[in-house]
Amino acid sequence: MAGRGTGGARAERVRLRTARGRSASSQRWLHRQLNDPYVQEARRLGYRSRAAFKLLQLDERFGLLRPGMRVVDLGAAPGGWTQVATARVGSSGLVIALDMVVMDPVAGALVLEADFMEEAGLGAVLNALSGTADLVLSDMAAPTTGHAPTDHLRTSALCEAAYDLAEQVLAPDGAFVAKVFRGGSEAGLLDRMKRSFATVRHAKPDASRPRSPETYVVARGFRGPPAAEQP
Repeated sequence: MAGRGTGGARAERVRLRTARGRSASSQRWLHRQLNDPYVQEARRLGYRSRAAFKLLQLDERFGLLRPGMRVVDLGAAPGGWTQVATARVGSSGLVIALDMVVMDPVAGALVLEADFMEEAGLGAVLNALSGTADLVLSDMAAPTTGHAPTDHLRTSALCEAAYDLAEQVLAPDGAFVAKVFRGGSEAGLLDRMKRSFATVRHAKPDASRPRSPETYVVARGFRGPPAAEQP
């Protein structure tokens, strides 16, 4: 599967054999998973999550990944984005995948278990990178509460933390991609990005569920932080 389609014949819808012991919300989630063509295609192709297709589609649209690139993947578990990035940068590139939870190794990637918002975790990323990065990725989102304004704020805070790291490590003309929940809370961060990058766009890949509030900010052509923010 490349880009928009899921390829192959249309899969038959799967029905739950029994709902015994499951809450209504659990039944809806399981039914959605069983009948999601991206979930099915991820299993067929060996991707660890359907999220891999979001990065594939963003890359198809924006040309983010190239052989030889140096990539930092924040909040990488379970590793779907890391798999895509590693395959596209090839053996001449470098992919550093970081998460606070244990993540199984990905061939060709350096996997770190750390919190980049803590000094030790940030140091681990900088030491592993030993230089600059061409692309910083973040598919992180805070656990949802069901209260949209709170969810926007918490996920925007993660995006801002990822962007703070990106400003430290990106090479000239580098790029930053991160998940956001559209809302007014991100206006200040977008203003920072627009001063530091040649282009800043929002995109919602087809693999992102239509009802999900998530979208992605794609910033390209890094020019460095504004003079007022430079040390």
